[in-house]
Amino acid sequence: MRRQTHQRRGTSGRLLLMLLLLGLVYYISQSDTFRIHWSLPFFREVTEEQFEVTGLHPVVAEKQNQLVERARKSGIKIIITEGYRSEERQDELFEQGRSTAGQIVTSARGGESYHNYGLAIDFAIRVSADKVIWDMDHDGNRNGKSDWMEIVAIAKELGFEWGGDWASFPDYPHLQYDFGYSIAELQRGKRPPGYKLDSEDLEASEE
Repeated sequence: MRRQTHQRRGTSGRLLLMLLLLGLVYYISQSDTFRIHWSLPFFREVTEEQFEVTGLHPVVAEKQNQLVERARKSGIKIIITEGYRSEERQDELFEQGRSTAGQIVTSARGGESYHNYGLAIDFAIRVSADKVIWDMDHDGNRNGKSDWMEIVAIAKELGFEWGGDWASFPDYPHLQYDFGYSIAELQRGKRPPGYKLDSEDLEASEE
C-alpha cells in the first residue's frame, strides 16, 4: 500500500513537472518579452551592400520597385532589407531567441516562409545615407501621418499582404505577394507563372 502511494506521488510529480515545462515553452513562444517590439523605434547604421535583394519572382520585383518609387513621390525613402531567403537562413532566424542569442523574429522554419520562394520582402525607412529605422510613428515627410502606415497603404494598393495584419504573430516590416498560393502548395513544388522551374519543381508541379 505504501509503495503504491509512493508510485502515485512520483507519477503526479512528473506530470506536474511536465505541465510546468510545457507552460514555460508556451509562455516563451507567446510572450512579448522574447519578441522584437516592431512598434518601438530602433535603427541601424548600414551600407548599401548590406541589402542586396535578389531572387524575387519577376512580378514581385516589379511591385517592389513600384513601392519604392511611389513612396519616394510621397516624400518617404524606404529600403528593401530582404527578399529571397534560403531555407538555411530561415532556420537560423527561427532559432534566434530560441536556441541562439537575440529576440524572436519569426515563427517560420525553413520552407515555411514566402521569403523562401521569392514572394516576400521586408522594408525599413531610410533617414540618411547610412541609417535606416524601424519606427511606426516616424513622420519624416511631416504630413501628420505615420510614414510606415503610408508605405503599408501603398503596398496594399499594389496587391501585397502586410504581415502587420496577422493576429498570431504580427510581422510589421513584412510584405508578401503570394499569387494565392499557400505555403503547403509551394512546398509541394507548385509555383506561380513566371518562374523558371527546374526539373524537380516541374515534376512536383505536375503531380
